[in-house]
Amino acid sequence: MGGGVVKQPAQRTFDYVLVAQKLDDIMDQKAQRQRAFIQQLEKKNITVMHIFHDDKVFFGLRAPSEMFEDYQYLLKVSDSCNWCGDVKDTFNFVLSENLEELLNKDVFETMFCLHEVSPFLTNPFKVLELLSYFGEKVALYYLWLGLYTRLLIPAAVLGVIVFLYGLAFFNTNPLISTCLNHLFDNEGTVAFAMFMAIWATLFLELWKRHRARHVSQWKVYDWCEEEEELILEIVNDPNCKPKQFRHSYLRSTLVLILVTLMLMLIIGLAHALVVFRVIAAPSLSEGSWEFIKGHANTVAVMLGAVLHYLTIQIMTRVNRWVSLKLCGIEKTNSFAATERSFTVKMFTFQFFTLFSSLFYVAFFLGRINGHPGNYMRIAGWRLEECHPSGCLTDLFIQMAVIMLLKQTLNNIFEFTVPWLKNYLSRKTAKKLQRKCGQCYRKACHVEPCESCKLRDWLHNYHLANTDAFTLFNEFLEMVIQFCFTTIFVAAFPLAPLLALINNIFEIRLDAIKMVHLEQRLVPRKTNDIGVWTKVLEAVGVIAVIANGLVIGVSSDFIPRLVYHYHYGPCANGSTDTHCMQGYIKDTLSTALASHPAVRKDFLPNQMHTDTGLNVTQCSYRDYRSNEDYTLTSQFWLVMAMRFAFVILFEHVVVVCKFVAAWFVPNNPISVKNDRLHDKLARLKEELR
Repeated sequence: MGGGVVKQPAQRTFDYVLVAQKLDDIMDQKAQRQRAFIQQLEKKNITVMHIFHDDKVFFGLRAPSEMFEDYQYLLKVSDSCNWCGDVKDTFNFVLSENLEELLNKDVFETMFCLHEVSPFLTNPFKVLELLSYFGEKVALYYLWLGLYTRLLIPAAVLGVIVFLYGLAFFNTNPLISTCLNHLFDNEGTVAFAMFMAIWATLFLELWKRHRARHVSQWKVYDWCEEEEELILEIVNDPNCKPKQFRHSYLRSTLVLILVTLMLMLIIGLAHALVVFRVIAAPSLSEGSWEFIKGHANTVAVMLGAVLHYLTIQIMTRVNRWVSLKLCGIEKTNSFAATERSFTVKMFTFQFFTLFSSLFYVAFFLGRINGHPGNYMRIAGWRLEECHPSGCLTDLFIQMAVIMLLKQTLNNIFEFTVPWLKNYLSRKTAKKLQRKCGQCYRKACHVEPCESCKLRDWLHNYHLANTDAFTLFNEFLEMVIQFCFTTIFVAAFPLAPLLALINNIFEIRLDAIKMVHLEQRLVPRKTNDIGVWTKVLEAVGVIAVIANGLVIGVSSDFIPRLVYHYHYGPCANGSTDTHCMQGYIKDTLSTALASHPAVRKDFLPNQMHTDTGLNVTQCSYRDYRSNEDYTLTSQFWLVMAMRFAFVILFEHVVVVCKFVAAWFVPNNPISVKNDRLHDKLARLKEELR
């Protein structure tokens, strides 16, 4: 053999580390429960290593390979999966059955899954390596996010073209004096809204194909979450009894009432934002800053959007707490059912939190405020009106501020907080690195020394905590962004571009964060993104309805068409002037300042011009009679055309969505053939 060193095979790293406070009093109840739990693990042949450091004790846990033989056999018999994946998923189930209560009662401080030193850490973006390290659940998240980001490219390009189209014809439009929203309320908006509705359907259909191809390669196409939970329960306790399905009308009614009350609270907060803008606009117009006085309504809208963002941050925590409590009331029979229930409730609350204010701006702002002589008021303050250029300008501002703030600040906080924790943990690791000597983990071929273990365990301990909500938070963030990208895209064609730019950074930052800045997520199997697919389908339907209403009811697209073909110069065949000449004047009604009811709506200084002339009449946007303020026949014609357009738009888009869904099959032919051959091979094997 010569004088060389014999290299021994490297031992598998510890699967989990438990951390607890070091208790000197052996009679302490917590100490006794700690010892009882550790002894219970040792009876199952789980290797437990103790390392004391300062006032804490670290328990390294390593499960024996033979512990999972029954698990692998039952998977094969159930035919739910041909590949068992990482043992940490199974081991986590065995631990969590009894550990959750101990963690809640501070018997143990925390438990985390150790990061492994492997070539994967140098390139964390390959799907196969990601699959083996984090499990299919994380791999599917990156597959979904990657496809979503790639498909945002055509949507972003077309959105920019629509915006540039409005910009190119901005100076040539006769409505330039007041219609600033022509930048995003033009003829191209209708086509773009239809495109985005069909795009959302194509994205979901292409995702189903993309998912089917990969889960077939991973041999988890037929995997069933509920079935695996039963297998894990049997492995943990052969004498276990299944959790029976239960349904309680009393519990369901209670949950429904509480959900309704929660939604009423969220909508009430949206009303509070309306009141804020109602008070802020006149207050700013009476201030000392000339610029703010001249743009009081716009500044009030922007301040309302910032306040809305702060409300979102607070309500996100409240929504999570309420959703968890409601799931506890339901008493579902499996973790998978609880996860689905929580996802639906949390998304519903978040959707109303983010979009209640936007729905008000899109469909109610400026439409319920009354008219001169009969304005609606809150505590003496007049309800706010739309921006002079149109109601879509307010919606554009709201969405721009919320999307920019939400995406930018979220990415900053999501990355910097774990980075700071990791930076502080490096100082602790450097103190222990001197003790490691020649047994530095990257160059070691035998069991690392205790100092090396402690150094790695401390490094993982100081990383940002991860739990069942970590991946859920990433999905929720992206699905909410999908809502912004599709639901009000008619008012904000730049939304896909902002989403694309954000996602380019999001993918990299999420990967770096998961690999280097956060504790390792427990590898978990799955073959789909779960209930999120149903949520995305529901968002696609809402997007069709919302965009149809935005174009038909909120924008000036229909009034311009009616004027062009029925009231304008071109209605009689004239070609001497622009067809929209006189449109602004046509949309204005007149209020006589001599009328007592009208006079009380204005301050004394508003009844005189800068040159001292008395104001005898004023104009406002509406289709009303100048004598008795009744709605004119033109109003009813425009209203009829608005609703006709909404019905036509939605039916056409829905038909196109069905055609697109039919045209793109969910499963590629190659996947169907591969599964057919795989089933045939397994059936033949059973006969041998």
